[in-house]
Amino acid sequence: MKKSLVALATLALAGAASAQSSVTLFGIVDAGVSYYDAKTKDVPGVGSVKSKQWGLTNSGYNSSRIGFRGTEDLGGGLAAGFWLEGALGNDNGTNGGTGYTSGTTVSSTIFFNRRSTVSLSGGFGEVRLGRDFTPTFWNDTTFDPFGTNGVGTNIINNTHNSVLSALGSPVDNNYVRSSNSVGYFLPPNLGGFYGQLQYAFHENTSTDGAFKSKGGQYAGGRFGYANGPLDVAVAYGQGITTDTAALEVQAKTLNLGASYDLGMVKLFGELSQVKNSFDFAGPGDIDPKINGFLLGATAPIGAGLIRVSYSQAKADLDTVGADPKSQKFAIGYVHNLSKRTALYTTYAFIKNKNYGVGTGGAVTAGGSPSYNVLGTADRANGFDFGIRHSF
Repeated sequence: MKKSLVALATLALAGAASAQSSVTLFGIVDAGVSYYDAKTKDVPGVGSVKSKQWGLTNSGYNSSRIGFRGTEDLGGGLAAGFWLEGALGNDNGTNGGTGYTSGTTVSSTIFFNRRSTVSLSGGFGEVRLGRDFTPTFWNDTTFDPFGTNGVGTNIINNTHNSVLSALGSPVDNNYVRSSNSVGYFLPPNLGGFYGQLQYAFHENTSTDGAFKSKGGQYAGGRFGYANGPLDVAVAYGQGITTDTAALEVQAKTLNLGASYDLGMVKLFGELSQVKNSFDFAGPGDIDPKINGFLLGATAPIGAGLIRVSYSQAKADLDTVGADPKSQKFAIGYVHNLSKRTALYTTYAFIKNKNYGVGTGGAVTAGGSPSYNVLGTADRANGFDFGIRHSF
């Protein structure tokens, strides 16, 4: 009898413990048929050049992913949590795991490249450790009607690394996500106010008598207010993309985004500036910057949603020559077959002046087409038609 009581008590305690924690498997599988074309006039020695490509792509509406997340109630208002989320290349069966193991080291074997964090939360807010979105990117994706996915992605989100590449500098690995980061999030009970701070370690070795590089270091913050139909947020981030004895390159991003839901239509807007400071060991420092803006809207129609946006980015290269400028118009429609399954279609048109400031290229050299239609072409078109299923 006593053994039976002990067994029952053990089972009861185990049940109580399991009730205080949870683990969830989740994901999105998004695939579509895409078409891109681009035309460039006055190519020296060639004339007009047009290129085009058809392909099966992924993440045209939402980014394909698979993940695990869980929480444990620690009592006293405290909770521990984890979040492991990786990209899926479901159009060709890859894990989509390219990412940065540190601020400057790229790896093609990372699976949980979208987010990999462990956290502690309570009345004080949340402290989160690992790889996560940067504060400034949250504004880019939150206030974009297309959520920075597919051919409709706003130009603001694509210009920064294009300018760095054009000027011969490595790209900013911390623009979208930061590895090795420590983040703090305000508690959700502040009357609509929200915010986060983030710092990412560069993880470079420091040796006595040798140059001490801080390449890959990042720090940023975002603060906003969301109440009823209004959501507005400002964010700033500063990262060191390159740091050698000969050159230091810093990327400083400042953006302001807002949305307002009128019921029949939801309005979006964003202003952005990215400044890249090139500090050479000798004379000749330059400070190129990119100013951009976005205007957009969504309108629900029955089981569907119309999406539209116009974005523009203009670069001041702080060098000899004309400054590039890109303009983009995108329109799309999403039809929800259920809460988890949707059909979507998107069309985008881009006009570049002085060879544009976008990245991606309308046609890639083999493999799947780029997810965006930006490039050095004078004009480009892009089209997506696909299906998204979440679980």
